Amino acid sequence: MRPGDDGAVELLTRGTLDVQGRLVDASNATLFCGIEHNGVQAQCVYKPIRGERPLWDFPHGTLAGREVATYLVSEAAGFGLVPPTILRPGPFGEGMVQLWVDTEPEADLVDLLPPDDVPPGWREVLRAHDRYGDPAALAHADHPRMRLLAALDVVVNNADRKGGHVLHEVGGAVYGVDHGICLNADDKLRTVLWGWLGEPLGDEAVDGLRRLRAGLDGEFGESLHEHLTITEVRMLVERTEKLLGAGVFPAPGGDWPPIPWPAF
Repeated sequence: MRPGDDGAVELLTRGTLDVQGRLVDASNATLFCGIEHNGVQAQCVYKPIRGERPLWDFPHGTLAGREVATYLVSEAAGFGLVPPTILRPGPFGEGMVQLWVDTEPEADLVDLLPPDDVPPGWREVLRAHDRYGDPAALAHADHPRMRLLAALDVVVNNADRKGGHVLHEVGGAVYGVDHGICLNADDKLRTVLWGWLGEPLGDEAVDGLRRLRAGLDGEFGESLHEHLTITEVRMLVERTEKLLGAGVFPAPGGDWPPIPWPAF
């Protein structure tokens, strides 16, 4: 099953989870599982709330809830940029369950490489030196779905968009994952997707942001209070309005590191 398939949310909601391993590079408990319901099988990621490490600057709610809220924001905008993600009971208690994305081998969309090796059409974000002192460029593909992902990151205030959190699915779709530290009321945007700085958002992003803004005034906005504070939802509205008003991708602010470390 792929993220865009009908029935994915039902499978995640009703399916039986079978823990098969742990993703050891993750900072919080992240379990790889099989899931099955009525003969339909898939793989998913399960992040139990009890495995979360407390963060001083995200004192409210849970990281799992923020992952679900970011998925809901993406869906409300019509972007489809986050794999189906729900909150449900599991073998180690309630947690976030997200459909697994099979990625294209050797098809990274974000890379750190020698400046002369940046592929044609890619967007260079910065130049620095690697640990050996050699010149290096942080760059990403100029992919239309990644442009939408960059806009989504602005409105959800993503504090940790690493290169490894951008997935190129088999078949060509692009998804963003690991949204546990999003949607804070304070400005915390950190991302590797700065390549369109100052450029127009584009019609698809604008249309999606308008859908999102309209939805935030109704039942959808109310539903987010299950995962976020009143202030956090209000700031989501303000960020959406601000981005729509500007009509262009923003520049980094000066009060917060603009790129996460490590970047992958």
